[in-house]
Amino acid sequence: MSRPLPAEHVAQGGFAVHTRGRGFSDITAQVADAVASSHVQAGIANIFTAHTSCSLLLGENADPSVRDDLERWFARAVPDGDPIFEHDAEGPDDMPAHVRSILTGVSLTVPVHAGKLLLGTWQGVYLWEHRLDPHQRKVTVTVLGH
Repeated sequence: MSRPLPAEHVAQGGFAVHTRGRGFSDITAQVADAVASSHVQAGIANIFTAHTSCSLLLGENADPSVRDDLERWFARAVPDGDPIFEHDAEGPDDMPAHVRSILTGVSLTVPVHAGKLLLGTWQGVYLWEHRLDPHQRKVTVTVLGH
């Protein structure tokens, strides 16, 4: 490990993601652009979405069947219209979307090295829409470092 460096620079930006409804949107390129424009060479990038029915995840970026399998698993674990849920103000996918978001999370932190996201070979950054209908989601990227 190299010597500690102070976080001398903070940059923050964001972008919108227009989802097609339930499923994944690959946002790796937009996050990488935010990191590049920050001019931070070493530090961290925090990616955050201020919504309660979508989430963020680092996942397999080579084989889409991994994301399909995740969607099928969650459909079984947290089914739409489950009578256990009282909250259904916006339809049968309302509360399941909240549960999915809570279980998977709305923020990620990724190291920045040499001005780039330090992702594994098969990792991508995804916004996971949990609602059935399309939505516009906001993503904020905060980059701290040197």
